[in-house]
Amino acid sequence: MFVAYTGKVPPVDVAELKMSVVNPQIRFVYEDYKALPESMAKRYELLDGEILMVPAPTTTHQFLSRNVAYVLHGFVRQHALGTVLSSPIDVVFGEGDAREIVQPDVLYVSVKHADIILVEEIRGAPDLVVEVVSPGTETRDRTYKKHLYGRYGVREYWIVDPVTETVTVYQSSGAKFDDPTTYRADDTLNSPLFVGLDIELREVFKVR
Repeated sequence: MFVAYTGKVPPVDVAELKMSVVNPQIRFVYEDYKALPESMAKRYELLDGEILMVPAPTTTHQFLSRNVAYVLHGFVRQHALGTVLSSPIDVVFGEGDAREIVQPDVLYVSVKHADIILVEEIRGAPDLVVEVVSPGTETRDRTYKKHLYGRYGVREYWIVDPVTETVTVYQSSGAKFDDPTTYRADDTLNSPLFVGLDIELREVFKVR
């Protein structure tokens, strides 16, 4: 599950960090997120004013995330299409106090949009975002984050489900995603972002 903080986060004193039920009167901003101690070996996201801790992924989650990144990285590098990155990496949407921060499992930024890649974070919409769902993240991945990605111009959003062995693909149509296409483990996934790449999903769902 996601856990939200109930007070302002001190920049160094880890002992003062308290995890509890969300206080609806406190909204966190970009600066609060960036003040989290770097020594904390956890992943966090800033969504709708809440700092959320992302549970440690399972080994199955990591196998699938690795497989997707491996396939995409090889093709993208061979054809000089852009950059593929894996979590942890901050992706910042919006401006000022309305900024929200996510850490997708895998993302792709095309050469055309390479200027959003900064030293400390990705500032803007990647061309592709991939989330491998787990019990603690599935609802948010399929609802809030899907709308967030669509609103800020992510061109494609893939939701990889280890339980059903499916990949749900959303493609952008303006400020929202079209109805999704769902691929199963025996299918081949093709994307207009990677012309000429046939992704055999049986390879994606291998867990060794």
